[in-house]
Order: sequence, then structure tokens, then C-alpha cells
Amino acid sequence: NVNGERIDADVPPRLNLSDFLREHLKLTGTHVGCEHGVCGACTVRVNGEIVRSCLILAVQTQNGFVETIEGLSDSGEIADLQAAFRERNALQCGFCTPGMIMSTAALLKHTPNPSDEQIEHALEGNLCRCTGYVNIVSAVKQAAAALAKGAAQ
Repeated sequence: NVNGERIDADVPPRLNLSDFLREHLKLTGTHVGCEHGVCGACTVRVNGEIVRSCLILAVQTQNGFVETIEGLSDSGEIADLQAAFRERNALQCGFCTPGMIMSTAALLKHTPNPSDEQIEHALEGNLCRCTGYVNIVSAVKQAAAALAKGAAQ
């Protein structure tokens, strides 16, 4: 199940999930950077947990639930994060942004009012070569405030 849609596919046993998503399903929001699980650009959720899709095989997700940046965007789950990243200039080239948003969405799901340290810890596995992370932390705090305001209404 990928983004709520059942997928039946025969895949080579050694095909990693990131390549399956990008090449077979054309879900290109999952970026491939280092292919070693270090940069975080390929971050997705599998069965509700954040994973590096370059490190797991597509066959390992059989009978599981995979959520990509496209699925979270289409559902509206990350609308506040997307707006905050744009408004706070927390994205520049945009290559790392899907992974950053996937990681921070997971953080905000479990920690609705994170401290700077909690945000930085959640993003430790996501590398950005363009920003100094200050704007990213600011964007996550703005999104958390927007989510809290929406929940209070």
C-alpha cells in the first residue's frame, strides 16, 4: 500500500524502496542523495515509522504501508509545514526538503510543541548544503504554532 493505494508489483529482490518509488511508481518526491542512509533525502514512512528508503528493499514493505511526501501533501497533513518552509525561506535548492518535511512531520506528530533542541535532534539525519538550518528550525516552530492554533479551534 503506497499513499493509500494498493500496489501489486513484481520487483527484483535487491531493488531498494527508493528506486521502486521513483522508477516504477514515478513518485519522484523521494530524492536519492547519498544511497547510504546518511543524507535523509529519501526519507519516507513505512508502517508509520520514518525510514531511509535507500536502505530497505522494496520487498521488505510487502503487506505494509508506505507514505511518501506526495501522499502527505495530497492528504493535507503537511500543509502547515509546507507553508512555513516557504514563508521562512527554509528551502533553497529544495533537494533535501522532502526528507526534512517527512522527518519534521513525524516529530510534530509526537511532539506538538518541540524545543529547538528537539527539532535539531529530529533533523540530525537530514543534511542540507544550502541553509544553516536556522530557517528550518524557525519553519518547524511556525508550523507547530499553526498546528496548535488549528487544534485549539
